[in-house]
Amino acid sequence: MRVAPRAARSLDARREGGVGLDIIDAWAQLPTERFMEQPWLETLLRWTRQERAGAYGAQSTVAAMDEGGVARALICAWSSPNGMLIDNDEVAAAVSAHPDRFVGVAAVDLRRPATAVRELRRAVQELGFVAVRIVPWLWNLPPNDRRYYPIFAACVELGIPFCTQIGHTGPLCPSEPGRPIPYLDDVLLEFPELVVVGGHVGYPWVDEVISLATKYPNFYVDTSAYAVHRLPVQLLDYMRGRGRTRVMFGTNWPMLSAGRCLRQLADVGFDRETCELFLGENAARVFKLPDSS
Repeated sequence: MRVAPRAARSLDARREGGVGLDIIDAWAQLPTERFMEQPWLETLLRWTRQERAGAYGAQSTVAAMDEGGVARALICAWSSPNGMLIDNDEVAAAVSAHPDRFVGVAAVDLRRPATAVRELRRAVQELGFVAVRIVPWLWNLPPNDRRYYPIFAACVELGIPFCTQIGHTGPLCPSEPGRPIPYLDDVLLEFPELVVVGGHVGYPWVDEVISLATKYPNFYVDTSAYAVHRLPVQLLDYMRGRGRTRVMFGTNWPMLSAGRCLRQLADVGFDRETCELFLGENAARVFKLPDSS
């Protein structure tokens, strides 16, 4: 697997077992001023021990990727009940400027399903995006709400994954919409062709997350918002065994950097195959990314 040239030095410690890594970050964003001014962000920054910066542009993101050894990042738009916080065209502009480093993930307005489907088709067919992401706590609507269903059907039609957040909510908002069972259980039963990627691990319902990944072949997990050495032990055990093809790396940049997430990767005891699948190969397969070599 290929590593971005400037990242090579930062990966020396991860190559002790002979592993060369082309790392893909499955959840990142290039936040706009609108995004950074959201009141709920204050709690999230405190949770991750980050400071609010003036801007996180493409160049600073690429620099952080290089420092952490990340070759490509899936950067997502954000839609909220108060409008677009990071719109699809802003993401598309960053991808166009850095096509070898960024891949676009769309956002749509959950309140207007017909408009959302049209915008999703545009994002995929015209902008080249590879997935859509909706964050349930932001809408206080779990993913089995009827307003999601036209979007699920469009994802199946377009052949793209539906990405979402699972688990408790860092901001001071209700966590219930992020509970995997019964909400995602309903969705995966009713849309067996839909590929779903649950980000942020699913804590404190990690056993529910693993049960869904065992039950449904199209359900995957990304580890965004967690440093690898702080992942729940049940998930680490799952990743070392039958779950090694079902979990992918993510950061939630700029809340966490890849360098911080992977600093103690060697401590979790992954073998070469697990590292390669987790850090890049699973994401490349699930999101149908072209080979970057």
